[in-house]
Amino acid sequence: MVRGSDTDLPSTPDVLRALGDPVRWEIVRQLAGVGELACGRLEETLPISKSTISYHARILSRAGLLSVRKEGRNHFYTLRRDTLRGLIAELAEVAPPHRATAAANRTTAPPTVDGATELPTW
Repeated sequence: MVRGSDTDLPSTPDVLRALGDPVRWEIVRQLAGVGELACGRLEETLPISKSTISYHARILSRAGLLSVRKEGRNHFYTLRRDTLRGLIAELAEVAPPHRATAAANRTTAPPTVDGATELPTW
């Protein structure tokens, strides 16, 4: 993943924005289970038109999440797993697994004063 904007590679926020749409997320999920998928196959499994699939595929492609191969009039999509791995690495920098585990192991009981729970005041 790239943090700067001086290259053609997408930034982490661009990738997250692309993944934030339910239709695009479903496209990524379907592609994760296969090597390559034809647009027509996505049309069979998604309740949207071919042109809408193409629109979402274009956004995923610009975010570096999808490779598109054209064969005649057909479009075939492949998930860019390297981009996903980069995203996972960036997210791990923000919330490393050891920090998440340590935070989960901490007690989260509310503070008490003289044995009584102190409630927040607004």
